Amino acid sequence: MIQRALRFLADRLLPPVVVFVVFVLVWHELVVWLEVPPLLVPTPARVWGAALEHREALLRAMRLTGAAALCGLALAIVVGSLTAFVFSQSVVIQRGFYPYAIFLQTVPVVAIAPLIILWFGQGFQSVVIVAFILSLFPIITNGTTGLTAIDRGHRELFAIHNATRWQVLVKLRIPNAVPYLVTGARISSGLSVIGAIVGEFFAGFSDRNRGLGYLIQLSHGQLRTAYLFAAILASTLLGLAIFALVTWIGNAIVARWREA
Repeated sequence: MIQRALRFLADRLLPPVVVFVVFVLVWHELVVWLEVPPLLVPTPARVWGAALEHREALLRAMRLTGAAALCGLALAIVVGSLTAFVFSQSVVIQRGFYPYAIFLQTVPVVAIAPLIILWFGQGFQSVVIVAFILSLFPIITNGTTGLTAIDRGHRELFAIHNATRWQVLVKLRIPNAVPYLVTGARISSGLSVIGAIVGEFFAGFSDRNRGLGYLIQLSHGQLRTAYLFAAILASTLLGLAIFALVTWIGNAIVARWREA
């Protein structure tokens, strides 16, 4: 057990840690060697100091932004899975509505953000909607692919045994779609964080709702570059944490589904 844990740490955690340490050292040396003003690029030590100084605000902002991203992601998984199910049942419906699903991926969020604020007001709910819009399309695409990309031999086998449409769905299409949906959720996990932060740029300004998007704009407006870098780093860590959570849950679901 101990050897397995050490092997896991060496294989999975050691390489990114080494790359991160090298990146920080190169960053520090370049800033010092080129004499870059702290207003443009601060040293890692300045960023770390700003993160410690504002750690309470950063942690509160990470919790708020993370909650909005997870709510938007969960809503996207539910709505996207149901939409993919409808698309898989009718080619006509898929061809008729799929272009409008693409619209959600291609429309600039900054263009529809005023409408979202007008309809739902400023605050947490509008941020969730923006995160939902950005993370919905991968779920629909991967879910539809998983439900329709069925091996021809499997379809013929079910047809030979006179399987009903419900049996084909439950015993063939859905099991085939589970890994696709997990992949879509992984992709959408990062997009949900981006959507939440972008949503906070427009809809998250209030005394109570100060997410990472608010801190990024605040530090940028005040020319506090070290604080800005700390907020960006917190956003990155939040995205990695949500991606790791979704990956862990997805791997557990796929493993249990295959065992069943």
